[in-house]
Amino acid sequence: MAVKVLIPTPLQKFTNNRKDCECTASNFNELLDSLEETFPGIKARLCDETGAPRRFLNFYVNSEDIRFLDNTNTILSDGDEVSIVPAVAGG
Repeated sequence: MAVKVLIPTPLQKFTNNRKDCECTASNFNELLDSLEETFPGIKARLCDETGAPRRFLNFYVNSEDIRFLDNTNTILSDGDEVSIVPAVAGG
């Protein structure tokens, strides 16, 4: 299943300056593995040492936060769009 992944500017140095890419995955965990296969080293930027998504990154499937879906077990369908959004803080 082809899934489009939108890459934020700070992570584009790990994707050969690509702002998006297509991966084949049936769930979010497979998507992370597919990204790592295509862009070695990117998974360490997206996940902590336990494999959980880093706290300062938010992941959305078709504009829905994966934390409110099935987290890293979220099922993906052909044509889905996954956005990686760095958290913004300020005061």
